[in-house]
Amino acid sequence: MTSIKEQAAISRLLSFLQDWDNAGKVARSHILDNFIKTNQGKTSPELEQEFSQGASLFLARLTTWLRLIYMTGSCLDKLLKSIGIFLSAVSSNRYLIEFLEVGGVLTLLEILGLEKIKEEDKKESIRLLQVIANSGRKYKELICESYGVRSVAEFLAKSKSEETQEEVQALLDSLLHGNPKYQNQVYKGLIALLPCASPKAQQLSLQTLRTAQAIVGTTHPSIVECVLKVLRTMHLEVQYEAIELIKDLVSYDVCQALLKGLVELLIPSFKETSKLQPKIFNDSLVPQLTAHLPVFLQQAAAAKAIGVLARSNMSIAEKMLHLRVVHSLLAAMGNSDHSNSQRQASLTLEYFVQVFPVVEEHVRRSMGEELYQLFLSNAGDLYMKIDSVQADILAANKVNVSKALQLRGGPHSNTSFYLDAHDHQLAYVTYFQKEDMEGTE
Repeated sequence: MTSIKEQAAISRLLSFLQDWDNAGKVARSHILDNFIKTNQGKTSPELEQEFSQGASLFLARLTTWLRLIYMTGSCLDKLLKSIGIFLSAVSSNRYLIEFLEVGGVLTLLEILGLEKIKEEDKKESIRLLQVIANSGRKYKELICESYGVRSVAEFLAKSKSEETQEEVQALLDSLLHGNPKYQNQVYKGLIALLPCASPKAQQLSLQTLRTAQAIVGTTHPSIVECVLKVLRTMHLEVQYEAIELIKDLVSYDVCQALLKGLVELLIPSFKETSKLQPKIFNDSLVPQLTAHLPVFLQQAAAAKAIGVLARSNMSIAEKMLHLRVVHSLLAAMGNSDHSNSQRQASLTLEYFVQVFPVVEEHVRRSMGEELYQLFLSNAGDLYMKIDSVQADILAANKVNVSKALQLRGGPHSNTSFYLDAHDHQLAYVTYFQKEDMEGTE
């Protein structure tokens, strides 16, 4: 027989459940307020004690009400927080299973796609999905099997709150780890996010893609084109993450395609540059029109990325020489419509000139002595000192270092390196002998 104390506890539970069943929206909102205030952070045993071993009865009522009202958004934030108390409680596996058995995951994912629902409510839904995903592999698989990756990725692209977007990133990162069956699905979902219109979503996707790439190990064929298109952004934080991902990708089988793509971006196609041609002829505000032309932003970012890659890996630098990177950098330096393209290309070319004597010879010959000395004195400011004729000479250059390399047998055929014993830094020594080269320009 139950004790008087136990009977009193059961009676309180039944009275509480009856109050909930008979309450309207306003009264239920007050009940949820009190529940959240008094039970936040409690463990599963503590919740059972609070509800006289009948906590599941209240959870069932919460999940039932959620399915009834989630499309309207009424009291949704409090309802989700209350369910979260059950799901995040220590030793809450039973509550988690009960929630999932009634289609809890599908409901949370549907909330993300409803336009009428407030951003704050959707963020709470993401947090519950995080709790579920962090509970183990089978729960991550359940989310993915419910088309969760697509729903979450679409929400990340559309969300207007950076705080919410960071919560989504945490969820995607969780779905990546310890989920071998669906990690490729998450990886592809992140790539699909790269063209989206939200700079924050692009930034977070690029960050997470670096982790995903290391986990997946193999590259998707579309990643090169997608990440190169991101370089059109005017947001430096996005550009930075794109270049960081590019640095990782050169270690994979897409290295050659990536390097070739970067070099090609240094000379935009006529089709791209002619898009604003009618406006340029008819509008006096030419600098404003051309300053942020995406293809020129992409050109500048590509020049910067090439410099970063070349400085970090000599082998990469040598590969790019064979892709005629010097010719393309000189051409970018002649783009008087976009000063940052000129500056980034000049700084990157400076490195190639300093490291490869064959590049130094060809650049000097192409520029002419006067322009070359200006270049040596301050490569970063050269764009401010050249006139339109010099810019045209750079843009129309015929430098072909790759052909010279084939004739000489490599970029360092007449160079040597030594390690200084005092400062332990790599110093470069050259005794390159100039010789006439035919057909190199």
